[in-house]
Amino acid sequence: MKTTKYVEDLRSKSTAELNEELVAAKKELFNLRFQNATNQLDNTSRIKEVRRNIARIQSIITEKANAAQ
Repeated sequence: MKTTKYVEDLRSKSTAELNEELVAAKKELFNLRFQNATNQLDNTSRIKEVRRNIARIQSIITEKANAAQ
């Protein structure tokens, strides 16, 4: 499955890399919302996908923080 591969890739990254990816995903979400508001967005399901990816990244960051304690 595509999602499990993505999560495995995230788990192999360091916390700093995850934070960079989180910032990039949030920027992408902002741009998608802006395009949606101006009726320029063709694939609206991409917003949902990016939101879920942000949640996945945040979950893995939390897991790594809890494991370090």
